[in-house]
Amino acid sequence: MAEKLLENFLSCHVCSETFRDPVTLSCSHSFYSSCLQKFWEQTKNKNCPICKRRSSKDGTGVNFTLKELADSFAGRQKPESSERMKETKVEVVCSKHPEETRMFCEDEQRAVCPVCEFSLHQTHKVVPVEQAVRDLKEQLRSDLKSLQDKRDKYKQVEDTYNEMSQHVKKQLLSTETQIRAEFNKLHQFLKEEEESRLAALREEEEQKGKTLSREMKRIQQQMSSLSDSISAVEEELQKQQVSFLSSYKDTQSRARAQSSLSDPQLVSGALIDVAKHLGNLSFRVWEKMKDKVHFSPVILDPNTASGWLYLSDDLTSVRNGDTEQKLPDNPERNTNYTHVLGSEGFSSGKHSWEVEVGDHPHWNVGLAKESVDRKGERYVSPEYGIWCLWHRNGKYTNGAGKTVTVQKSLQRIRVQLDYDRGKVSFYNSEDMTHICTYRDTFTEKLLPYFGVGQSAGSTTTDIKVSV
Repeated sequence: MAEKLLENFLSCHVCSETFRDPVTLSCSHSFYSSCLQKFWEQTKNKNCPICKRRSSKDGTGVNFTLKELADSFAGRQKPESSERMKETKVEVVCSKHPEETRMFCEDEQRAVCPVCEFSLHQTHKVVPVEQAVRDLKEQLRSDLKSLQDKRDKYKQVEDTYNEMSQHVKKQLLSTETQIRAEFNKLHQFLKEEEESRLAALREEEEQKGKTLSREMKRIQQQMSSLSDSISAVEEELQKQQVSFLSSYKDTQSRARAQSSLSDPQLVSGALIDVAKHLGNLSFRVWEKMKDKVHFSPVILDPNTASGWLYLSDDLTSVRNGDTEQKLPDNPERNTNYTHVLGSEGFSSGKHSWEVEVGDHPHWNVGLAKESVDRKGERYVSPEYGIWCLWHRNGKYTNGAGKTVTVQKSLQRIRVQLDYDRGKVSFYNSEDMTHICTYRDTFTEKLLPYFGVGQSAGSTTTDIKVSV
């Protein structure tokens, strides 16, 4: 019964022959292309021979799906290679009709027999298996590419963590050396204090090391999972067609689920807080040796410094070097510009400090929001969260781009912050002459901000913070 229905469906309504080059009109009736053309020539119109509706199609487009079914039904199989014949023998969709061309139902996502199951799929989208496999493999290859890209991003983060891990060890060694140098100046009776500081440093190094190890382990686990998914996808792509169609869905679902994972992010605060150990170290010991110490109101944070900037051992001076240091790209670091931030910020009250700029030809001095963009493009203006005085080649400019007039070249600048009143002011420290003032509303912590350009031809190369 099913075969009789299929025979009627695959026969031309004009000549009753099984289709070879069927065309389907907009009314869904199908005919031999040549029969339809002869009928139209005789009737002088383009109406359907069955329902008489005028067709919006010209009748020249072959319905390849119907042609495949008709060829299969009539036994008009295309010559196949020995490899394809081997596949056909191995991958049997229907034991009753193993010789029939296999079809794929996109609605039910499975291979079907065009004879036994034809009546069950008349309203479904059915395509040749070869076409389905080609399309689905293309989708899976796209998923594979997404997985590989995701793995590459995780690899980049892992590489950065490796750099940070190595840098932490270097920080440990250099900071330990500087701490020892400081304590040597304080003689033997300060030995207990010295060992206390070293212990704190080692404890933080251990904590940061554990943090990095934990994050790296997590990253490696994610990479391992992604690699497993990639292997599964690659293995899936090697399967034979029917086997592939029966199992690709789970592999694709897993691949897409992992592709949708958020990109890995570096954690902040993974480096040793060098400023905590070295900043104002001598002042903290000042209670015991007041006459041998110096206090700086601002300590520079080396974890925020551009690779081109070199900080002094006591973290109170900065200069632009001739070569870029290889530093990890941790979240706190300024990478696009030669800037560095203070280690401690201000959320209230009044604060002031002086900066010795000498005759340096290119510098920025002021304050920046803690959330200031440290990786992308930005300008030294309040719009970007920076309130500063800018000097370049003898010209002084504020953040609004306006030139500031001074009586003589500035050597030493006082920066004053009144956080609660929203004021940042700059003065010439020599005679306290007012230079410029910003008025704004501050809503987050502000950090001392320094930018240092190249200093070729200048006698003073460091920008130094002082009382």
